[in-house]
Amino acid sequence: MRGGWVYIMTNRANGVLYVGVTSNLSRRIYEHREGLVAGFTKQYGLKLLVYYERYEDIRDAIQRESNIKHWRRSWKVRLILDMNPEWRDLYADLA
Repeated sequence: MRGGWVYIMTNRANGVLYVGVTSNLSRRIYEHREGLVAGFTKQYGLKLLVYYERYEDIRDAIQRESNIKHWRRSWKVRLILDMNPEWRDLYADLA
């Protein structure tokens, strides 16, 4: 079983949040940033990667994404702040 990533995108600090899961984080974030995928992230201009987690098993990542999607917004913000207090775009760190 291959690994996976859970990630959070936004449009600005304390902006709209999107939680996603993927097996290829850099490719997926590129797709979001370039507007290649129609949907929520394109509609709201969510181009900043502000949080991510790596899992050895994609099934664990999918479960974690599902859990986080049901969290209160304040819990998601706390998750981001613990890893990335400046709400910096982490996409450059992936290269």
